[in-house]
Amino acid sequence: MYRVWNFITTYSILLISGAVLALVWANIDPHSYHHVVEYPLWFNSWIGIDIGYWEKVYGEAAYHFEYGDVERVVTFHYLINDMLMALFFAIAGKEVWEAVILKNGSLRGKKAATPLVATAGGMLGPIAVYLGIAYFLGSTTFDAVSRGWAIPTATDIAFSYLVGRMVFGAGHPAVRFLLLLAIADDAAGLIILAIFYPSGELAPVWLLLSVAASAGVFLVFNWLPRRMDRGDQLRTRSTWARKKLRWYPYAIAGCLSWYGFAQAGIHPALGLLPVIPAIPHADRAFGIFADAERYLSDTLNQMEHGLAIPVDVVLFFFGLLNAGVEFGAISEATWLVLAGLIIGKPVGIFLMGWLAAYPMKLGLPAGMRPIDLVVIGFVAAIGFTVSLFVASVAFAPGPVQDAAKMGALFSFGAVFLSLAAGKLLKVQKQEG
Repeated sequence: MYRVWNFITTYSILLISGAVLALVWANIDPHSYHHVVEYPLWFNSWIGIDIGYWEKVYGEAAYHFEYGDVERVVTFHYLINDMLMALFFAIAGKEVWEAVILKNGSLRGKKAATPLVATAGGMLGPIAVYLGIAYFLGSTTFDAVSRGWAIPTATDIAFSYLVGRMVFGAGHPAVRFLLLLAIADDAAGLIILAIFYPSGELAPVWLLLSVAASAGVFLVFNWLPRRMDRGDQLRTRSTWARKKLRWYPYAIAGCLSWYGFAQAGIHPALGLLPVIPAIPHADRAFGIFADAERYLSDTLNQMEHGLAIPVDVVLFFFGLLNAGVEFGAISEATWLVLAGLIIGKPVGIFLMGWLAAYPMKLGLPAGMRPIDLVVIGFVAAIGFTVSLFVASVAFAPGPVQDAAKMGALFSFGAVFLSLAAGKLLKVQKQEG
C-alpha cells in the first residue's frame, strides 16, 4: 500500500489541492480567477492561442497591454494545458509504450485480451449514455453538448487503482484487471485527443518535424551507439552516450516534436509522445506501481523519475486553472458527464467483459467473478484528471465547458459507489 500511496501523493494530492483552491476562488471572486487563468505571459507570432480569440475571452482588460502587431499569445492557461501538461502525458505514454512493446508487457498476449475488450465497453458505454440522454433532451441540448462525448470515457488511473485496492484488497485478481483496463483506457484516450480534438486548423505536413526529430534522435543517440558496440561486452559507446549525453538529446527532440504538433493543429500536449519510442528503455517493465521500477537505470525510467517533481507542480496548476467552476454553472452537461461515467462505465465494462469471458471464450483471471466486473466499472468511473482535460478542449470557455468540468469533479462520487457496490455484491477482499 505504501507504493500506491506514494504514487498518489506524487501525482494527485497537489492536483486535488489546486482543484479545491480553484473551486473556492472561482465562487468567491470569479472575475479575478478568470483574469489570472487567461493572463498573458508572452505575445508573439509562433505559439499560443490566437490573439483575436484571446482579446474576446479576456475582455476589456486585454487593451491594458501593449503588444503591437502579433498573431498569438501564450497565456497562463496555455502554458499549463498545452505546454507543460505534455510532461504528464509523456509519463502516461511511457507506461502504455512499455505495456505494449516489452516482452512481458501487461497489454500483450491473452492475459490482456479480456481487459482490452472490457476497456472498449468502458468507453462505448459512457459515449452511448452521454449522447443517448442528450438526444432525448432535444436537439438544442444535443447540439450544445454533443462535442463532449469523450469526456466520460476517461479513467483516472491513480485514484481508480487506489480505490480498487480498497475495495478488492491488494491480492485480488480484479485489481490487476483494473490496472490493465486503466492503462488501455489511457492509450485510447490519447488517440481520441489526437484525432477528434485538434487544437487548430490541421496542417499534417508539420508532423514530419515530429517524425524527423524522433527518428533522428533514435538513430544517432540510441541505435548507432548500440550498433557500434556489437562484440563489445562493455558496451563502451552506449554507456558513454547514456552517462555523458544523458537525456538532453531527447529533450531537444521533444521540443521539436511538440512544436510540430502545435503547428500541425494536433493538441500539443501530446507532442512528446512520438519521442518516447526513441529513448533507450529497460528490457522489462515491473508495472506502474511496482517498487522495483525505481531501481531501473535506463534513460527512459531515469527521465520519468526526474519528471516526478515537475509534473507534481504542473498538476497543481492544472487543477488550479481548470477546476475553477462556479456552482451556478451546473446544468445538463454536468449530469450527462456524470451519467456517462457512473452508468455507462459499469454497464459497458460488465457487458463487454462478460462477452469476452464467455461467448468469446477469453476467460477471466482465476479467482475473479463475472459480477466483479460491475464493481470494476464503478471504480473506473472516477474520471477527474483526463476528464477535466478533455472538457477544456472539447468546449470553448463558457457555461457548457464549466458544466462539463463540474461533472468531471463530481465523478469522485464513484468512490462511494464503488465501496457500496463491493459490500452489496459481497466482494471478498484478498490482501497480499
